[in-house]
Amino acid sequence: MSDQPVVIITGSSRGIGRATAELLASRGYRVVVSSRHQDSCQAVVDAIKDSGGEAVAVACHIGHESDLEQLVEKTLAHYGQLDSVVINAASNPVYGPSDQVDQAAFDLIMRNNVYASMRLAHLARPALRASGGGSVVLVSSIAGQFGNQAIGVYGMSKAAENQLVRNLCLELGPDGIRVNAVAPGLVKTDFAQALLANEKMVRYFETTTPLRRLAEPEDIARVIAFLAGDDSRWLSGQIVTADGGLSVTGGF
Repeated sequence: MSDQPVVIITGSSRGIGRATAELLASRGYRVVVSSRHQDSCQAVVDAIKDSGGEAVAVACHIGHESDLEQLVEKTLAHYGQLDSVVINAASNPVYGPSDQVDQAAFDLIMRNNVYASMRLAHLARPALRASGGGSVVLVSSIAGQFGNQAIGVYGMSKAAENQLVRNLCLELGPDGIRVNAVAPGLVKTDFAQALLANEKMVRYFETTTPLRRLAEPEDIARVIAFLAGDDSRWLSGQIVTADGGLSVTGGF
């Protein structure tokens, strides 16, 4: 087994996931870049390799259980080990109050944001255990901590994901596997474009957040890197809020 750790990162063709892939690769991780489309994954892999890192592209639709299974299988076939999993991919097809969310959209959000996260963690468990334990990091959101009228059902899924972190902490802990989450505030990503397009909301975040700015993907990637690595080896079952201090003001 190599001393160079292997990490799977879902939703890593752009945004927080890509920033995390590039950061961990620069720190010596062998990175499995994953999102729905192979070509977009490969573009990230090429950039990592151009910078001297090691990575491989494995397309995966988190809503398809067979894809999740193949993601772990292909990782082990290529690298022979797995040391960390960063569960970043998520879905939010509806922007607005919950009365605009039909059952199909609700089911998609809960399946992709909660069930898929749980399933991937369990699929990765044997390989993480074989590596002597490891780390599972979920990307949650402060939307799971406060009520809101814009992305309320998404927030419900993230609140459930926070509980999933606590449950997995208990279940996977005996195998030496740590499970934590980072809960970002508003981050400058394509995923948050519907919120970023609202100038009033952007101004609110910029003026209310104690650090007086929005987060960049790299800001969250650094927290994920901490949770994935040995510097956080005594942390498990924790939700690390990374919002520039916004939650101290009473939420959003």
